[in-house]
Amino acid sequence: MPMLLLLEHIFLGIVQGLTEFLPISSTGHLVLFRKMFGMQEVGLLFDTMLHFGTLIAVVIVFWPQVRFIIMNPKSKLTKLLVVGTIPTAVIGLAFEDYFEEISQTGITIGWEFLATGAILWAVESMRRGNRRFEEINYTDALIIGTLQGAAILPAISRSGLTIAGALLRGIDRADAARFSFLISLPAILGACVLQTAKLVETPLETALLIPMLVGTMFAGLAGYVAIRWMLTIISTGSMKGFAIYVWVLGGFILLMQLLGW
Repeated sequence: MPMLLLLEHIFLGIVQGLTEFLPISSTGHLVLFRKMFGMQEVGLLFDTMLHFGTLIAVVIVFWPQVRFIIMNPKSKLTKLLVVGTIPTAVIGLAFEDYFEEISQTGITIGWEFLATGAILWAVESMRRGNRRFEEINYTDALIIGTLQGAAILPAISRSGLTIAGALLRGIDRADAARFSFLISLPAILGACVLQTAKLVETPLETALLIPMLVGTMFAGLAGYVAIRWMLTIISTGSMKGFAIYVWVLGGFILLMQLLGW
C-alpha cells in the first residue's frame, strides 16, 4: 500500500471531519484542495464513508439526545428534526445535479466563502438571544432546515448557516449549536443512504479499502474534536475569527482565478 495514498486519505478525512462542523464549509475545502494539489475526485464510496465517519462523531457527542430520539420517536425533538429535514431533503433532491456540477468546477467557491464570512460576521454583531432549547418551535426548525438545504452550495457552510439561522431566531448560542448539530444527523444519514444506494454497481478497489477505512476513522476523530471545539467557541467565544479566515480564503481563490488558475 503506497504511503502517499494512505496519507492523502488521512488528510482528506481530517479535512472533512474538521470542516464539516466548523463554520468554514467541508465541500468548499475539499474542492479547493483537490484543485490545488491535483487530487482526483474522492469517489462516491469514500465520500460516503467520510460522511459516515462524521455521522458517528455527532452520535457520540450527542448520544443522550440521540438515545432519547430513538426511545421516543413521537417526542417534540424528533418531530422538530423531521420538520427541519423536509426542506433540506427537498432542496437537496431538486437541485442535486446542478450543485454537483458547480462543486466539480469550483468556479463559485471564492464568492461563497466570502458570503459565509459575511453571514458569520453579521450574526456575531447581533444582540444575543436567550430562547432555550426547549423553546425551539416548528417555525424555527423549518427555517433552520431550509438554510441547511441552501448550504448545498459547495462553499456555504452548513453549520455556519444553521447556527446563524438559530441565532437570528433568538435562540441561545449554546442551544443554537446543539440544534444545528442534531439537525445534521438526518441530513448526513440521508446522504449516506442515498449514496449507498448508488454504490450497488460500483466496483470496489480492494487496494483502496484500508486507506478509506483509515481516512474514515480520522474523519470521525476530527469531527469529534471539531464539534467539541465549536460548542466551546459558540458558548464562550466568537465566530468572527472564522469569518476572517473564509474571507481571506475566498479572496485568495478569486485572485487565483483572475490569474488563470
